[in-house]
Amino acid sequence: LESLPAVSSTLVNVAPVFLLILIGWLVARLGVLNEATGDALGEFVFKIAVPMLIFHTLADAHFQGASPFRLWGAYFAGVAVTWTAGHLVARHVFGRDAKIGVISGMSAAFANNVFIGLPLVGRSVGEDGLVALSILLAIHLPLMMIVGTILMERAAVVVGGGERRGLRAILMQVGSNLVRNPLVIALAAGLAFNLSGLTLTPVLSTVVTQLSSAAGPAALISIGMALTKYPVRGNIGLTSAIAALKLLLLPAAVYAMSRLLGLSPEWTAAMVLTSSVPTGINAWLIAHRFRSGQNIAASTISVTTAFGIISVSFWAWFLG
Repeated sequence: LESLPAVSSTLVNVAPVFLLILIGWLVARLGVLNEATGDALGEFVFKIAVPMLIFHTLADAHFQGASPFRLWGAYFAGVAVTWTAGHLVARHVFGRDAKIGVISGMSAAFANNVFIGLPLVGRSVGEDGLVALSILLAIHLPLMMIVGTILMERAAVVVGGGERRGLRAILMQVGSNLVRNPLVIALAAGLAFNLSGLTLTPVLSTVVTQLSSAAGPAALISIGMALTKYPVRGNIGLTSAIAALKLLLLPAAVYAMSRLLGLSPEWTAAMVLTSSVPTGINAWLIAHRFRSGQNIAASTISVTTAFGIISVSFWAWFLG
């Protein structure tokens, strides 16, 4: 009975996140809003609302000399452990080829930090958590996409033969995409504004705040609407194994490394909570780019979203 208040507090923070995802899925499934509307909402979230949230968070952040390297080390050590486990499970337990191994590892280790992680951390941890997550996002997408692309290039040569592209060509391609990415632009602008010592005028501050406030609910509804595109098809055994690694192993590994490296309670909570959320769409984008494992990546997104409330609720309760 003593734990009931803690459980109730956890549900107050976690349940709205997944209820908004469910609302998005229902309005798309029932035809209340069509696919084009869902795509437009996703564009608004990705290009305007979330960048404004990131800019606003970093522009007003007080870093107090905190180093980002322990935060990055804790999170990406967990990613490395989980990615390796997913790859080995696909290759040696389910007997799949190298390309499926890469997609399985990436699907297990690539959390939806933007569309689900940001709203969740904002509700559960607050401003310090958003600062920590923004610091993670500064290198998360570039690093994960570069590593995923390099590994898939190598796996494609192993599976199908042919000539492998050089590292320079891969970095040029990924870099070209990233410099136009609204999230990367917002991160750079927010840090630059913070370092400049300037402050927003009252009018601009109100506009930025209102757009930032829209990021959470709009992002969650849009991801719910997008889930109708990713039905669970075949490969149930492998998909279930990858989903278990994503929801259980990744947050556990990130928690262990956060404690080992001595992150603050707020930063530890932010890293663990964002690692416990469902798989992000970028794993599917890599699969689609190399035409391999699309159904596994898509199914993992749906399965982890369906069961993510359990993982997220447990870690939110565990972290207090």
